[in-house]
Amino acid sequence: MTDVGDGLRRENRSQKNCHNHCQRFPHGTWRQGLVKRGPASRLDMDQPWWKRPSTLPLVLIVMALLIIVVGGTIRIHDAGESCPDWPKCFGTYGFMVDEAEQEAYWEANPDEIDSRGLDHRYTTFEIFVEWFHRLLVGIIAIPILLNAIMAQKLKSEYGEGLRNLTVVSGILLIIQAIAGYVTVRFDNADWTVAMHLSLASIFTSLLVWQYIAMRAHEGTNWAFLSTSKAFLDRQKKRLISITASVFILLILGAWVSSTAGGNYNQACNIGFPNGWPKCQGSILPSIDGPGILVQMVHRFGAAIVGLVLILTSAKIRVDARDSGEGEGFSKATEVVTGFWILNVFVGGMYIVFANPDNFPEFISLLHLIFGVTSFVAAAVTLMMLRLAYLGRFNPTGENE
Repeated sequence: MTDVGDGLRRENRSQKNCHNHCQRFPHGTWRQGLVKRGPASRLDMDQPWWKRPSTLPLVLIVMALLIIVVGGTIRIHDAGESCPDWPKCFGTYGFMVDEAEQEAYWEANPDEIDSRGLDHRYTTFEIFVEWFHRLLVGIIAIPILLNAIMAQKLKSEYGEGLRNLTVVSGILLIIQAIAGYVTVRFDNADWTVAMHLSLASIFTSLLVWQYIAMRAHEGTNWAFLSTSKAFLDRQKKRLISITASVFILLILGAWVSSTAGGNYNQACNIGFPNGWPKCQGSILPSIDGPGILVQMVHRFGAAIVGLVLILTSAKIRVDARDSGEGEGFSKATEVVTGFWILNVFVGGMYIVFANPDNFPEFISLLHLIFGVTSFVAAAVTLMMLRLAYLGRFNPTGENE
């Protein structure tokens, strides 16, 4: 009896200790090192991917990225004021507004002033891009609402934390719409453009977080979920510094691209190497005007962020190699660093391939896309950290 009692006591102690860092599978066994996620939902695992609830946030991610791309198209075509009023466009809900109708609108609204001058007129395409951007924001509101309703109905499956996340996404979309109005109201002032892009990037990141959390609950066995708490504790500040640095650089880039109507893009000259990587033919040019100052702030900011990314990803790589775990975190930070390196060259090519009369604005759009992608990729590292930390919780933050 003593041997049996001792064995039971040892088993109970083992299970109590395991509560902090184990996963319980549906058949009731425990596995050391995995997140306790609870049983995978039968509703989800037996269905094709396009029928799973996690497909909805994936669709929303695609829509959110499309909105960002269209917004970037508006900027590179200098069409941010092509619909001077909001929510209407030249007093209508359509985009087919010819020059005569535009002139009639300006005459009827003398208080409205286009920053490009009284005689500036927009093409149908420029008006369409702004109109389409607003339409997409209106359309995405419907699946965002359905997303919250779905999360409420499946709260017992995915948890209250996930439901709250969908509500925050809905609130952020409303804030985004208000930010869009503010951007129009202040004629695309640099700070409004930076605010608008920042909110859009955070909104997209929340949708990515929802998707990853739902997939983890549905039974996806990602290796990073088995990372020890000691390793996670060592990487926490590093991953926060990466994400914060990339986010600041994203805001800085939006500010640079919209300051003075984007006309500071030629402040450092054009071509290789005088325009890039040099500025006015010098690595450290004299600050003769605000344009050179803005350009150099952006370039030095990118250099500092790059230094942070390279050093941090190297430290995480060494830590993962020495501890024999955390390979997923190492690869994720290297992906972020890779996007930064790629975007540095894309930004440089924008200057190199420019000519005095025209800049390759499609490269500017690529610069924006890679910048947003870099931030979302950096934010994913924090999402991975959060999921891996939830050893005794569901991925959505609920107690078992």
